[in-house]
Amino acid sequence: MNTFYLIVAIILLANILAGMARVMRGPTPADRMMAAQLFGTLGVAILLLLGEAVQLPALRDTALAFALLGALATVAFVNRVWRLPAGEAEPHSDVEDRER
Repeated sequence: MNTFYLIVAIILLANILAGMARVMRGPTPADRMMAAQLFGTLGVAILLLLGEAVQLPALRDTALAFALLGALATVAFVNRVWRLPAGEAEPHSDVEDRER
């Protein structure tokens, strides 16, 4: 079974190489961010597979930390890049509407 895990990890590593094409070509920052998310997800999957293949629990802990960092990177990207068009007000939540 360890051989199977290692083969799948190598296949996932090849997917990272395919994702590099998207990072290089773009065309938008959102495309590049999605490719970076792909790298994060594949990195977590590879670490989990290797952790099982070599029976090293520290790799599972590292995978968890990478998964959390990937989510934070997405939130930071959206907060930095997402801008409302000029003249549009920020949408209100339902809670604010009920308070009025």
